[in-house]
Amino acid sequence: MTRVPFVKMEGAGNDYVFVDGIQNVLPLDRAPGLARRWSDRHHGIGGDGLIVVVRGESAPVRMLMWNADGSRGAMCGNGLRCVARLAHAHGHVAARRFDVETDAGPRAVELMDGSDDVRTWMGVVRCAAAITLSLAQREVTIVPGDAGNPHAVVFVDDVERAAVLEIGAALQRHPHFADGVNVEFVQVMAPDRLRQRTFERGSGETLACGTGAAVAVVAARAAGHVRGDRTTVDLRGGTLQVIGTGSSLAIEGPARTVYVGEVELSESFGPGDQHR
Repeated sequence: MTRVPFVKMEGAGNDYVFVDGIQNVLPLDRAPGLARRWSDRHHGIGGDGLIVVVRGESAPVRMLMWNADGSRGAMCGNGLRCVARLAHAHGHVAARRFDVETDAGPRAVELMDGSDDVRTWMGVVRCAAAITLSLAQREVTIVPGDAGNPHAVVFVDDVERAAVLEIGAALQRHPHFADGVNVEFVQVMAPDRLRQRTFERGSGETLACGTGAAVAVVAARAAGHVRGDRTTVDLRGGTLQVIGTGSSLAIEGPARTVYVGEVELSESFGPGDQHR
């Protein structure tokens, strides 16, 4: 049995199982199955997915991400902040500001002084014009967006009453989103504040979504709901700051270690894999 160390980390409640693939060997061909098993909150470690940190080619480290259902993810803003903190803590980079490679391209990160916060630059964040889609029992107006991964913003009067699970699941099966979509349900609270719930493709509802917060701000700004260069986004798991104007934004928020442990990885992956 091979023991693989892991770190459980969270950013505003968006939690992942992290494996340092620089210090430890993890068979990446097994990552989809491991992501499904380890993400299980009843029989596994529990999380919104699996993130493996490996050496980068043009940056100190690279982030490889799998959702809770084993599908590959290109980007995760909250996961990226945790990668930055883990890479620095494990000695893979000495600087407090550096680049991380992702499947959506390189992203700059910075560990903020005096707090658990990490700032991550999201690259270009785009939104298209609003469209109305027909679901099984309703029509829903969405604003399509992109932050290295696909998004759909739904403005609502009250996020707590929004049909997050119903609409979020239905949009995963809609022909307009052949590869699935992250769905943000957004309530405008003030010209500099939003409330948000997110249904993530491959994971279901999560407590936070960093890329979704950036897309939500771009969509809200285009609609005239918010203004200024800093918007607070309140999520179920915490609060993020979306910073900047135009299409180039940064998000800032916490990145914390929940606990560390080891997984006993059997030679032939199956029910024998245990964690402690």
